Amino acid sequence: MRKRKQPLGTRNICGERISIRRKQIGMKQKDLLTQLQIRGVDINTSGLSKLEGQVRSVLDKELIVLSEVLDVSVLWLLGLE
Repeated sequence: MRKRKQPLGTRNICGERISIRRKQIGMKQKDLLTQLQIRGVDINTSGLSKLEGQVRSVLDKELIVLSEVLDVSVLWLLGLE
């Protein structure tokens, strides 16, 4: 597994949890991207990497679809549960 070269940013609070959950369920970034795109979220590899690295903001629709794909609640992604 590759280590992050840059420190986490401050543009969102859910990116780290998205990365943690994706790895917990054994999903690669490209697999997550495919699932997001199937559900109408148009994001590329760079965008997902920036999202997980907290250097890109997350749209509300993206947050909802991410919670569905990763099988967690939006509240969990936001660190509220």
